[in-house]
Amino acid sequence: MRLSLLLLPHALPCNSHNLPLSSLSLLHRTMAAAATTNVEPISPSNTRVGWIGTGVMGRSMCGHLIKAGYKVTVFNRTLSKAQPLIDMGARLAQSPLAVASQSDVVFSIVGFPSDVRSVLLDSTSGALPGLRPGGVLVDMTTSEPSLAAEISAAATVKDCHSVDAPVSGGDRGAKNGSLAIFAGGDKTVIDRLSPLFALMGRVNYMGAPGKGQFAKLANQITIASTMVGLVEGIIYAHKAGLNVESYLNAISTGAAGSKSLDLYGSRILKRDFEAGFYVNHFVKDLGICLKECQNMGLALPGLALAQQLYLSLKAHGEGNLGTQALILALERLNNVSLENLASSISAAN
Repeated sequence: MRLSLLLLPHALPCNSHNLPLSSLSLLHRTMAAAATTNVEPISPSNTRVGWIGTGVMGRSMCGHLIKAGYKVTVFNRTLSKAQPLIDMGARLAQSPLAVASQSDVVFSIVGFPSDVRSVLLDSTSGALPGLRPGGVLVDMTTSEPSLAAEISAAATVKDCHSVDAPVSGGDRGAKNGSLAIFAGGDKTVIDRLSPLFALMGRVNYMGAPGKGQFAKLANQITIASTMVGLVEGIIYAHKAGLNVESYLNAISTGAAGSKSLDLYGSRILKRDFEAGFYVNHFVKDLGICLKECQNMGLALPGLALAQQLYLSLKAHGEGNLGTQALILALERLNNVSLENLASSISAAN
């Protein structure tokens, strides 16, 4: 079943029947209500799914859809990263356009806003040109709110829909299907997509196109300062001669407990800097936050400090490490190292 039958039809041209605006508005609402009455819920039997971007997050998220029985077509620039999904039954496409031509709903989760623009809007290879009327684009990349609004407008021109739905929860949340999803766009469309979102986590409706991105950026601002506090506390506890592992266990159930501590505390102590979320991508996110702050006339010094510390990791060639590698920047600032601590933990285990 095509998504054009599942989702809201687009409005008729204004006054195409020479009706008063109030009557025309009532007509649109009546038609929309009729279109959403007795429609089949989205399911593997009536909805084809496309997926663009099969990296650290996307691979796990897409995997949940395949396991639920959806027919999924995937595209990734690096074939090896898509191979696990192909082994699970996904079909490989040679371009985002080819993905969209075989899909009713197309998800994307890529690196940077330039990547989003390329995979979704490129006139020769992008997903939107290949999407049939009534189809839906769902971009789950953390990107620019203005770009999300631009994609939504372009989709509307094609009688399609677009949702910005960035996520939070890291690689563990992606694997467990417990991500926080921040959705912006037409609420009716987002509600219709809930069976798909539910396989990946909990969807939170944030408002009009672009509002999902604004919510995710606020989330990143919160995480940035939380991570600075976490690694500063670790450095302080180490310098004070505390058993750092015991210290982290102690604060985890108090007011200083946080998701960042749960996700990254033990990884930091074990010197496990494998990326659940890349430093390079976090630097990108914080840069977008600072740009939006400038547009709003906001001064957020904690955000600016965190961005500079993460930027220093990138300058040291550590951009492909995970965000928990922030401890390295604080070690350098204070001329201390927790490497011996990691060795003692490994020996104890």
